Amino acid sequence: MVKAQQERASLELLAMYQISKVLGSSLDIAKTFRETLNVLNSTMGWRRNMIVLKEDDGLLRGFCAIGLSREEEQRWEYAVGEGIIGRAFASGMPITVPDIAREPMFLNRTGAVDQSPSEAIAYVATPIRAGGRTLGVLTMDRAVPAKFASFNDDVRLLTMVGTLIGQTLLLHRNVSTEHERLSDEARRLQKALRPAFQLETVIGVSAPMQEVFAQVHLVAPARTTVLLRGESGTGKEVIARAIHNLSPRKDAPFIRVNCAALTESLLESELFGHEKGSFTGATGQRKGRFEMAHGGTLFLDEIGDISPSFQAKLLRVLQEREFERVGGTQPVKVDVRLVLATNRQLEKMVAAGEFRADLYYRINVVSVFLPPLRERRDDIPAMVEHFLSRFNAENHRSIKLTPKALRVLTSCYWPGNVRELENCVERTATMTAGSEITDLSFPCHDNRCLTQVLHHVDREDAVRPRRTIDIPVKEVYTPREAAPGAAAPAKAGEGSATAVLDDKPQGERDRLVWAMERCGWVQAKAARLLNISPRQMGYALQKHGIEVRKF
Repeated sequence: MVKAQQERASLELLAMYQISKVLGSSLDIAKTFRETLNVLNSTMGWRRNMIVLKEDDGLLRGFCAIGLSREEEQRWEYAVGEGIIGRAFASGMPITVPDIAREPMFLNRTGAVDQSPSEAIAYVATPIRAGGRTLGVLTMDRAVPAKFASFNDDVRLLTMVGTLIGQTLLLHRNVSTEHERLSDEARRLQKALRPAFQLETVIGVSAPMQEVFAQVHLVAPARTTVLLRGESGTGKEVIARAIHNLSPRKDAPFIRVNCAALTESLLESELFGHEKGSFTGATGQRKGRFEMAHGGTLFLDEIGDISPSFQAKLLRVLQEREFERVGGTQPVKVDVRLVLATNRQLEKMVAAGEFRADLYYRINVVSVFLPPLRERRDDIPAMVEHFLSRFNAENHRSIKLTPKALRVLTSCYWPGNVRELENCVERTATMTAGSEITDLSFPCHDNRCLTQVLHHVDREDAVRPRRTIDIPVKEVYTPREAAPGAAAPAKAGEGSATAVLDDKPQGERDRLVWAMERCGWVQAKAARLLNISPRQMGYALQKHGIEVRKF
């Protein structure tokens, strides 16, 4: 008798040890609960086990079982207080049935009585409790010897296992609730952070681009003439296409003309068309871009580069919406929405007499200013990903960018804006032998970036360079060599320090970035290049929020 009790205690201890390991191995309760029932059956020699849980509709339904067929599993459904399982749940106390064939409360929905008509089958149901409430019921049935009378050991073991199952179930539900809460919060934050305005063909999540997108959405539905302003390479044509695609004219033609690429005579024929015999080689009538864009949008790029004489001809077309073909006398009326673009300072050109004031007022109805890339650095990661993905697709490669390499790209000055960024990504990806672009892959790491010499140029537009900052041109190429005949450099804090640090803030910041890039982001070298002290350099970097890159 004592030996049997010891063996039983050893089996229970082994079962509890294995069950605790199973329940702690995963939060997938469908898997761990089934493995728990397997451990009970194999260790204790029981016939069938079942876990029944209360669901949201208030009914008790089987969650998992061992020893039941699929057809029998479909019959697991009990109301609270119904049958042995329902009563065990309602009372929160274990219920023992010595012989299910003689128990009228046993519903026999799974056919347990019919399987062994010649022997007595005992049935034990214990509540699964956790957190002061009943969550479900754990049951087992087994064959009973003729003289067997006590089920205390079975009830004790099932109660302990039911407690472990209840704690695991409660933990799983808490984790699931927290996960759903965090997912909802993440979706809410994503919705809040999602750009309010988006254009299908333009990448832009930064505040300056969101302002541009808002203006595009406002102006696109109207017929108003739009003037796009911005440096070369900022994406004026892409924005022009976006305006067309968002307008009621989206199904009509979008015609583009680069005014700077054509001479005056060719531009007139290109825009207005010509009649047969109007000039040598005109063998037939030809429609111009204005007629081709009828009902749609005409995009005139580089409008600031047309000659004064052609400006007068264009002004009449914009006013009257009609023109004559070259060599013709019959007026042609058109319905065209005009979008123009320029990187020139038209106001200064008007003041200098280089651009007609009446034409300026005619085209400057709604001006949209596109920010340079250095003022929208938040868009650089998405642009780099887009350019790199396109390169990989076109060249059947799988090149990736390291975080340090991305920091290099986001810190660059980019005088050529998006166009230069695209070329830099393509050039670096092409010259990368492996599958990863690092911070050492870029030419600027070894001071081999050719565009660095443009960072000190103060340009009003992309056509004609203006003045340079107060750094000798000789120093731009050979900073360690003194220019022949040049005056001795001023002491730290004198002379050029005033020229460098006492200018307008934007120019000062640009020169600081140029000097740091020129000197490999070494503050001491950059300070010597600008003829200022390292302390002044550090203060200036901090003042303008320039983060020092580390390679």
